[in-house]
Amino acid sequence: MIKRKIDSFLTDFFAQDKKALMLTGARQIGKTFSIRRFGHMQFESFLEINFIENPSLVNVFSNAKNSQDILLRLSTITNQELVKGNTLVFFDEVQECPEIVTAIKFLVEEGSYRYILSGSLLGVEIKNLRSAPVGYLDIKDMYPLDIEEFATAVGIKESVIELLRTHFDECTAVDEFIHEKMMEVFRLYLIVGGMPAAVEKYINTNNLQDVMAEQQSIIRLYKQDIARYDPDHKLYIEDIFDRIPAELDAKNKRFILKNLNENIKFSRYKNSFLWLKDAGVALPVYNVEEPTIPLILSSSRNLFKLFMSDIGLLASLYADGIQLKILDNEPSINFGSVYENAVAQELCAHGFQLYYYNNKRQGELDFLIEQNGEVLPIEVKSGKDYERHKALTNVVSSTTYNIPKAYVLCNDNIKTVGKITYLPIYMLMFIKKAKSLPTNYKIDLSGL
Repeated sequence: MIKRKIDSFLTDFFAQDKKALMLTGARQIGKTFSIRRFGHMQFESFLEINFIENPSLVNVFSNAKNSQDILLRLSTITNQELVKGNTLVFFDEVQECPEIVTAIKFLVEEGSYRYILSGSLLGVEIKNLRSAPVGYLDIKDMYPLDIEEFATAVGIKESVIELLRTHFDECTAVDEFIHEKMMEVFRLYLIVGGMPAAVEKYINTNNLQDVMAEQQSIIRLYKQDIARYDPDHKLYIEDIFDRIPAELDAKNKRFILKNLNENIKFSRYKNSFLWLKDAGVALPVYNVEEPTIPLILSSSRNLFKLFMSDIGLLASLYADGIQLKILDNEPSINFGSVYENAVAQELCAHGFQLYYYNNKRQGELDFLIEQNGEVLPIEVKSGKDYERHKALTNVVSSTTYNIPKAYVLCNDNIKTVGKITYLPIYMLMFIKKAKSLPTNYKIDLSGL
């Protein structure tokens, strides 16, 4: 059984908060499985209502007059006992019944049961809901397995993860044997990725062909979603989706619209890019004009890189045989695109907004994020020349930007040179958002 971080989040949320929770994220990332496991383990009674498997229930709940009416209808569609104060009701595929999202406010106020919601393409659909119950419903984004989750799933002990965390915090070198094993785990992650079905397939079979078949099946589901949910623009969306591997393999990795159509304008494709982002299928990383806080103020929505939401899905779209070459760490392979995709995926799962910087005079920085109220530049190096980074050196040494530190993610062990820390790329798992705001703050007005 794969252990997910969402498991502890769900436990803490329902122990501390009386609100309902909506779990969002791309298809096939394990939302439904995690909710079911949590519901059966933590509640005396667990009721699941799926609006795609039971479309007749859409009308049942759409026509309800109030919370009491909904509760009455709930009791008529199940034979199991609904225990007051100890029942979790799971509404799945709620995009098919947006009225139930609106009704959550009244169900939470009534207070008999707890509620959790999920569905497909909620990032796309939720913006169309007529009344989001602010104050009664929290939304939590879920992602494929991150590097730490994957490492523990394939057998790395938690004690090893904690040891690596200590090395990260103290900037001390990792034992070479452990370092090499973790690099092997990371290269395996590049192939298998974080989709639970693919990870389970690897754990059960160790057969990479079976893993790739699972990944191709997920990609087909994504394309079916494109055709179903946005029929007017499905060709645009599918064109963009299909171009992601080739664009990432290009020299600067920036998504070039002219590669789709020489005469096309961004305004015509804009909604298609947004659809892929909101569906959780792709991760855009926007260009900024200056590496200064706040990054969003100088970001450009027309200049961006576009990564896949899961590194394993990206690897499955490349030519046959790349998986073994990645495992063998063949020097003839350009790992730049897959390394950067893994970094984008991990940082996004950690809650960071992602940017990059490209300046003709200073050069290009792969990623910029905000941490502790400061800009943190991150360079990704897949080769042996990881200490060559002209743009990073220029930006870090600039008195204009006053950047306190930077990371270079590479294949080597950890070390620090000036403001730059070189991290083995698997230590990406420890780059987290800091809780910078005080938990308690009281203004002092005694002088007035």
